[in-house]
Amino acid sequence: MSFTDEEIEAARKTFAGPVAFLKSAPKLEHLPPPDVPEVAFAGRSNVGKSSLLNALTNRNGLARTSNTPGRTQELNFFDVGDPLAFRLVDMPGYGFAKAPKDVVRQWRFLVNDYLRGRDVLKRALVLIDSRHGIKDVDRDILGMLDKAAVSYRLVLTKADKVKATDLAAVRQATADEARKRPAAHPEIIATSSEGGMGIAELRAAVLEAVAA
Repeated sequence: MSFTDEEIEAARKTFAGPVAFLKSAPKLEHLPPPDVPEVAFAGRSNVGKSSLLNALTNRNGLARTSNTPGRTQELNFFDVGDPLAFRLVDMPGYGFAKAPKDVVRQWRFLVNDYLRGRDVLKRALVLIDSRHGIKDVDRDILGMLDKAAVSYRLVLTKADKVKATDLAAVRQATADEARKRPAAHPEIIATSSEGGMGIAELRAAVLEAVAA
């Protein structure tokens, strides 16, 4: 990765400081004031988003983990730093097959309106399961981000669950797709919430996005 030791250490110190849940926003009128930069996390259901957020912030229970796909249907905001420096936004998971159509429609409205109308949103981190690579449901959100002109970076999760050769292949395929998309960052970060792989780089990527 293209992060220096100083950038890695600065990111470690930032996430070692105060991180706290602020609020959930089921609708746009419940969003917090747009007064600090935001970095959003997106991913299909069961991609390991909550586990990754907990690993990123080095806190076990910051984001709720659930085995029930589609449980989170709100934008969840977390304050980072004291004084407040920026916010992490946990976006509702997508691609849950058993959800009612009106729930899926509500998800699209909420996410699309947030992406298009949030000036303080610096970057989205889109999580991709290393075992499966980019799926059509992922391409749907990538298309939404491209249309909204929101900069995003693809992050592989559960990298410890696949063989090194398979991980290299899915990483290359993901990078190839990223290069074709107008709003995508070209570099891919592979992570493991359990083993800690890529977490330091992901923290640095968040700080890089905030400063952009």
